[in-house]
Amino acid sequence: MSACRYEVKRKSWELPFLAEPEEVAGLRRIMRLHLNHWGLPGAVEAAQLCVSELVANVITHVGAGTPTTLTVSMKGTHLRLEVQDPDSRSLPTLLSAHSEEEAGRGLSLVDSVADRWGVMLTASGKTTWVELATELSAANGHVSDPRVSKAEAVLALYGYSEAAPRQGTSLLSLAAAEEVSVHLIADLLHWLCAHGRDPDEAMDRAQIRFESEAGQLA
Repeated sequence: MSACRYEVKRKSWELPFLAEPEEVAGLRRIMRLHLNHWGLPGAVEAAQLCVSELVANVITHVGAGTPTTLTVSMKGTHLRLEVQDPDSRSLPTLLSAHSEEEAGRGLSLVDSVADRWGVMLTASGKTTWVELATELSAANGHVSDPRVSKAEAVLALYGYSEAAPRQGTSLLSLAAAEEVSVHLIADLLHWLCAHGRDPDEAMDRAQIRFESEAGQLA
């Protein structure tokens, strides 16, 4: 029996905003929430740093209140961040490591964490982009995590007879995998009840453990 694989759909998204210092904290929070939702907690810190510095660069060199757009997408297994602004004249410049100027140091930080970055001139201004390596082995795959791997092994065994025949393939959609997960959890609660254990207590303990582990990755 071939193992099932569950895809994570990471659809690109964009967020228009005005480049103001008070917007940076909100952008960092959105990045953390969205990348955790995408299953990329390991990329959060670098992505937050890059977004903060690129937006700060717009504020400093183009001006506070500049209409700006953040676009987040996947390019293969790399996370791609784009910050677009309407000024094609003020181009980001990477200073040398020995420069005593404060301006431009943010790009040194970006350069230190990014796999690659650059600037594209567009008809409406410019786009500064950054690509960050992730732990993914496939664009729609999961980050290597033994807990996820164990869960997928169980779901492959448990859901094979129910979900796979209806799909006509062993590649289940995320929605189908979620449905199989719900059935599995419900059956485990029945098993606990049949053996004299409290299913509510088990659910509470599982939730606490999950939140604790998720918090360590945030």
